[in-house]
Amino acid sequence: MTHRVVITGIGVVLPNGNNPESYRDNLIAGKSGAGPITLFDAGEMPTRIAAEVKWDGPLVAEDRRTTFAIEAARQAYDNANLCGSAPKGDGRLCVGVGLEVFAPADMAKMQRADFELPEELAKRLKFLHMPGDLMPHVVSERFGFRRPPLVMISACASSADAIGSCYREIAHGRQRWMMGGGTDSMVTPLGIIAFSKLCALSTLNESPEKAARPFSRDREGFVMGEGASMLVLERLEDAEARGAEIYGEIVGYGHSLDAFGIAEPHPEGRGALQAMQRALDDGGLHPDQVDVINGHATATRKNDPIESLACKNLLGDRAKEVPICATKSMIGHIIAGSAAAEIVATVVCMNVDMVHPTLNLHDPDPECDLDYVPLVARPHKTTLALCNSFGFGGMNATIAVRKL
Repeated sequence: MTHRVVITGIGVVLPNGNNPESYRDNLIAGKSGAGPITLFDAGEMPTRIAAEVKWDGPLVAEDRRTTFAIEAARQAYDNANLCGSAPKGDGRLCVGVGLEVFAPADMAKMQRADFELPEELAKRLKFLHMPGDLMPHVVSERFGFRRPPLVMISACASSADAIGSCYREIAHGRQRWMMGGGTDSMVTPLGIIAFSKLCALSTLNESPEKAARPFSRDREGFVMGEGASMLVLERLEDAEARGAEIYGEIVGYGHSLDAFGIAEPHPEGRGALQAMQRALDDGGLHPDQVDVINGHATATRKNDPIESLACKNLLGDRAKEVPICATKSMIGHIIAGSAAAEIVATVVCMNVDMVHPTLNLHDPDPECDLDYVPLVARPHKTTLALCNSFGFGGMNATIAVRKL
């Protein structure tokens, strides 16, 4: 590593906040973004709740993921003051995206056959550019990134891998600055049905804000979320030279593959432990330096105790002293966009010396016996935090963030 990498811009479009300030305040206040599904008629589906973004504006290419990513990128770009004092060299985008699941409008288009008019054909061709292809190019074009965008598709670890890749590109001197993050919206009929079939979603339809219950004895799955989060990353020396505000430093990135099961982690938490330890090793850090962990914390039956076990194995005698918070208890699970939202949550709370709460944790699972900051936010000085993202297919990633 030849350069230190810092965060100088943040942008979010999320279920409980459409800018970094409101997101931070609502996290600390313990405000949930969950509610009844309004984007389509959930009818008799087992799960009829989700954490939707409150968005009244137009949709770019009729796609929520692309629209949210553009707005989050605009916020991050402006927040970093790149228009007036961008670092030298071309910027580059690296973003995590999710599965190409058709939205209701897309499914209706697929049934149409009137291709006679040229404009209708043009619309169809634009539609065939799915978010994994269209969105990175639209964002890159709008913000003047002249190098081809990078796209990470690693399930729930996608945006952690995207931000980790930005970190390495800059640290090794291949880029002066980059924008990294993630976007997803699987609040669609196929998305809800698919995860319901996996028994991964909560069915507490009458009480949406209480449905996400990480680490609880009575947890039954996550609430589907949507949204986008973007970070501007650059060399420390460039940020200091142009007088940029610095929100934090990325100091380590670790990833691993369980190679165990498609929809469940290794029973000993090997992959989760490897990702965390590798992030620390990457930064020349020790587990004793960790002040906070933002957990993957999906509220599924298998993830929560396995993540807790991995944290115990990492932290040893300090395991019960290190707070672990669950952002998904408030914003749901954004799948490919989760990690970026959780990294932002960690950074904005770290900068006001707070740890946000884990909602709905009234009765912890006996196997989950660590400090999960139940119900209420807590003052806590944090220098080093780990952000965990452990995805389906056994893809795990951890980002280590330090306050300067």
